[in-house]
Amino acid sequence: MYFAALLARNENGWQASEPDLDDVETLGDLSDLARAAIAEEETVLVFIEQEDAWFGVIRVDGEEDPRIYVSDAAAASRSSYGEILLTDELLGRDPEDPLALVDLDGTEDGDDDGEEDAVPGPAEDHVPTGPLGEAGLLSDLGMSEKALLDLSGDGALTGEALGEIAEAIGCADVLEAVR
Repeated sequence: MYFAALLARNENGWQASEPDLDDVETLGDLSDLARAAIAEEETVLVFIEQEDAWFGVIRVDGEEDPRIYVSDAAAASRSSYGEILLTDELLGRDPEDPLALVDLDGTEDGDDDGEEDAVPGPAEDHVPTGPLGEAGLLSDLGMSEKALLDLSGDGALTGEALGEIAEAIGCADVLEAVR
């Protein structure tokens, strides 16, 4: 079972709604949905969770690229909504060859010695277990990077994580209203 909430921050505080994700197929679609809920330069957060498996936070600030955090990338990769968040860029994949991983320096994973590498397995094999993305995306709103990572640790209850995030950033009441 999934839960999703859209939290828009404006001059009056936070407003929450439950977004309709039926037509969302890409991160671009999700970003457009978020932008439609806010004025030009305001902040909107999209919370998505799959019961007791993983949660994701997507932050959209105006026309900037969305910032993403996923509590457990491997668990999210087995989910239709999770796959939307796990972009090639977030996973370090070359979009032209989704089976080839790209290091941060732009070279293919393992291509530092000039020797030919073994053919990589399916792309799903390259999804890391555990948190992935920008853990500091809520720092300016009151949730430290460490606190967000702690919610993603072993034994964390994802059902409670979004509530704790909302409490830290000052919107727990509005989140509960849509839950």
